[in-house]
Amino acid sequence: MRIGIIGGGAAGLAAALELTSRGHFAEVFEAAPFLGGQASTFEVGGGQLERGYHHLFVSDTDMVDLINELDLGDSLEWLESKVGLFHGGRIWDFATPMDLLKFSPLPFVQRIRLGLWTFLLQKTRDWRKFEGVTAAEWTRDHMGEDAYRVIWEPMLRGKFGDYYDQVSMTWLWGKIYLRVASRKRMQKERLGYPMCSFGRVFDACGERIEIQGGRVHIGAAVKQINVEGGRALGFVASVDGGAETDYAYDAVIATTPSYIFTRLAPDLPDDYRLVLESARYLSAVLVILVLDRPLTSKYWLNVADRSLPFVGVIEHTNMIDRDLYGGNHIVYLTNYPDRNSELYRKEPEELLEDYVPHLRKLNPDFSRDWILDYHHHRVDGAQPINGVHYSERNIPDHRTPIGSLYLANTTQIYPEDRGTNYSVRMGRRVARMVLEDGEVL
Repeated sequence: MRIGIIGGGAAGLAAALELTSRGHFAEVFEAAPFLGGQASTFEVGGGQLERGYHHLFVSDTDMVDLINELDLGDSLEWLESKVGLFHGGRIWDFATPMDLLKFSPLPFVQRIRLGLWTFLLQKTRDWRKFEGVTAAEWTRDHMGEDAYRVIWEPMLRGKFGDYYDQVSMTWLWGKIYLRVASRKRMQKERLGYPMCSFGRVFDACGERIEIQGGRVHIGAAVKQINVEGGRALGFVASVDGGAETDYAYDAVIATTPSYIFTRLAPDLPDDYRLVLESARYLSAVLVILVLDRPLTSKYWLNVADRSLPFVGVIEHTNMIDRDLYGGNHIVYLTNYPDRNSELYRKEPEELLEDYVPHLRKLNPDFSRDWILDYHHHRVDGAQPINGVHYSERNIPDHRTPIGSLYLANTTQIYPEDRGTNYSVRMGRRVARMVLEDGEVL
């Protein structure tokens, strides 16, 4: 079979790798000048750094298998994560049950209650029992008003903005269940990182696809999917700014966000289109600081204080050796705004000016001259908003109503949250669907 794939992120590349490994021709078209999406890299201090922070949990077996398949397993290291919570003007250790017991902003009884319910969530495998209730309602009812007010509400507001009280408890269950899978008994969390960088992993994936007989294009924009007689016959694309050209295939896999897919495939039936149009996304806005010294002692710092203009502080070099980046210290400041928000529209210089005064709350010694350089990245369609009963009405089928046209994007990963591991799993799964359907035909 000949399969055209729209999008060179984790899902699209995994699909192409699966198809070419089985002897079929797959051709990937990526509009950006690089592969891997947010997991792509750029140069900092002579090393390659991800545009969006990335790591692996122990449970991310699909991504680990991909790294090993690409002969990059020797670069994968598992490192202890240092987790903190910023609340009440200070950074609290927040990595172990003992840290929770020491968290004095909550009354002792509330700490016990929070720890008990967190433990029960860790042991709960059935995510469906949480589908009909929001995270805001569930945490308030089960963990207590104090725990909700001090921890969950500011974090939900920071992550989802105006949608904070609409997010299903299934989303929060997934976060807690997944993180604990990266711990052994009472030990601290261990996270994985390929020291060659995630960008190198996806570049190697592209190289392997071509070795196996496929093709990979970057700077290649798909304009429209061609449909005739109820089937997708290929699409129109422009490579490297060249003329628009028709590409013919036996099947097409699109890995774009839903709102882009509806523009590429205008002939979708109304009922399927309505499911796609019901998808709501937040964008990721990241400011990456290159510092001459550490900002904090934590790798992952959750900000439970909405007076700070960012929701997360990920100090990459508090887990990854800074020598990979010329000895510099790397800090991601992250937000997930709506595309219509003021924060989303701000220029990088404006964001930096907004952020700098608040960095002194994290470290009173912080000085502007610590900043050697900074970078700004903005990614649309980064975070789907999963409301209650999401699985019953918001997940489009991978097999679209148009014959030989398939969709694989982050709205279909549920109940897991977005992530390279689940995108790789989904890409391989959809590739197998294409081949199964091809055998039937």
